[in-house]
Amino acid sequence: MKIKVNSNPLDFKESNQLVALLKQLSLAEKSGMAIAVNAAVIPKKEWSEFVLQENDEIIIIEAAQGG
Repeated sequence: MKIKVNSNPLDFKESNQLVALLKQLSLAEKSGMAIAVNAAVIPKKEWSEFVLQENDEIIIIEAAQGG
């Protein structure tokens, strides 16, 4: 399945689950993230059941410390 993650094309073969994508990207255990699929924010409680579709555009934002 072809998707885009933060504007970068990705051929995702593992599964169609959002959590599988996060595992593939080594982000499954990180906190302080927000995810949007096709410009719609996906609440964290829905990540485990959210199904991705061909050509979805995913934006992953990680909180950063600074000051």
